[in-house]
Amino acid sequence: MFEVMLKELRELLRDRKTLFFVIALPIVIFPVLFAFVAFLTSKAALEAEQQVHTFYVVNEDYARPFADTLFYHRSFKRYDGDAKLDSVEALRDAVRQGIIDVGVYIPAEPDKQLSLGNQTRFQVVFNDAQSINYIYSRVKKVIDEYSATLREQALGELGVAVDKQAAILKPVEMEKVDTADQRENIGEKIGAFIPYMLIPLVLMGASYPAIDLGAGEKERGTLETLLLTPLTRTQLVLGKFFTILISSIACALVTVSSMSVWIWIASGFGALDPILSAFATVNQWDFLLIFALLLPVAMMLSSLVLAISIYARSFKEAQNYMGPLSMFVFVPIVVSVLPNMTLTAKTAWIPITNVALAIKEIVKGTVDYQAVGLIFLASTLLAGALLACCVRWFSREAVLFR
Repeated sequence: MFEVMLKELRELLRDRKTLFFVIALPIVIFPVLFAFVAFLTSKAALEAEQQVHTFYVVNEDYARPFADTLFYHRSFKRYDGDAKLDSVEALRDAVRQGIIDVGVYIPAEPDKQLSLGNQTRFQVVFNDAQSINYIYSRVKKVIDEYSATLREQALGELGVAVDKQAAILKPVEMEKVDTADQRENIGEKIGAFIPYMLIPLVLMGASYPAIDLGAGEKERGTLETLLLTPLTRTQLVLGKFFTILISSIACALVTVSSMSVWIWIASGFGALDPILSAFATVNQWDFLLIFALLLPVAMMLSSLVLAISIYARSFKEAQNYMGPLSMFVFVPIVVSVLPNMTLTAKTAWIPITNVALAIKEIVKGTVDYQAVGLIFLASTLLAGALLACCVRWFSREAVLFR
């Protein structure tokens, strides 16, 4: 068995394609890709924040202070064109045609309506089908400030002192006292996405060697020679299985190590200080536990991809089977991020979902070690069953030479 494993490892190390996907891609491509996406996102957010919006206010004389505030606002410039904009429909058409970015329709004079006990509804017309859009928040802030001024004036006319207005308008104010620490808060938001990186990487690290060790052997015609060796089918499968398992774990470890280095480099710029301070309490035992949880997952996926590769007639057919398998792996990861999904005695028996939930709880610092024990039991049993099926699959001549 170990002779087969060493032989397969030597062949994998000679295969440039496998080395690229298992080592080079995680070290260089993924971090650069993540950094490029982060750069584009921050650039888009900066451009949206610095963008100056063209506005037009219908009936601006009804609320002159509000219109003047928009006029002198650094993020807005007034439309001075010849288009006739006198209704909500006209503003909507102007926004769609790109003549203006935002229009505000004022139906009546707010101060007079307030004296009559009526509210005035400002209609803000803009295109909200953008991922990063500051128009509404900026206009709302100006409207809120203008509304606060009118409210203060009205209360003053009623004889309410300025220092008492806040208490009268809001007699009871709620203050949030959060029992969760910074690690738990950030871990809830970020910890759920760590399995999105680790588990697919385990699958990727197992897929390419498995295709080569199964379907690749068939295409090269070396499988028959391997079957003539004085080794049992179980020993042959175990040798290939441990080779794939080492490759999958190595891919995950290389990627995590690479990302750690890049995060450490980024921390020098101070951009990740809150996250780093929160994760400073994650000790080496937590990382070892995450690694230990990945082992049965790697065993399950290694057995599965090896069985698929043995069944496939050719390298191309094996690649076609890996696509649906990737979707199959992503589904339980998505289930783990659904609302109110927590690690319990029941969810600990759901394959892959249980590991994803456990990793999130470890990052949060709220892991239940009894549930982790159930996860090890469930994952190990499933991995053993899949490996047994793979051995039985490899023992069937109809499968090997179909």
